[in-house]
Amino acid sequence: MDISHFNDLLAAARHQPDTQRLLLVFAGASLPADATPDQRRSFEAGESGELSPLMCVDKDPAALADFAALCDEAAAMGQPWVLVFAAALSGAGQHPLASSQIDSALQRMVESVKAGSLGGMIPFDRQGRAVQLG
Repeated sequence: MDISHFNDLLAAARHQPDTQRLLLVFAGASLPADATPDQRRSFEAGESGELSPLMCVDKDPAALADFAALCDEAAAMGQPWVLVFAAALSGAGQHPLASSQIDSALQRMVESVKAGSLGGMIPFDRQGRAVQLG
């Protein structure tokens, strides 16, 4: 399945035979204090910046209507995010995943975003479109 929008990921997760949790890390972008004028121009054009995790959450795909609903929930938290990194965590059959498994996976995702190691996650922009970084 081609995942070009967050709603594609949501639909794919809903159709899996095993229990799924969507793991989401919302990230903001900033510039270092010693940024060059070229870096500042790129940042102002929305083309660069350092990503830092702001908040994270796990969601049951069946309980999330769509990307717009996710954005509404994120807006209520008041953090100015620019990208949301998503991954799915599969259980075994219909058994719910343990909270410790979910928390551990989310923490690994947060650390990966901090380190710039973004493999295994799909970044989505504020419109829900999958983006390529790099």
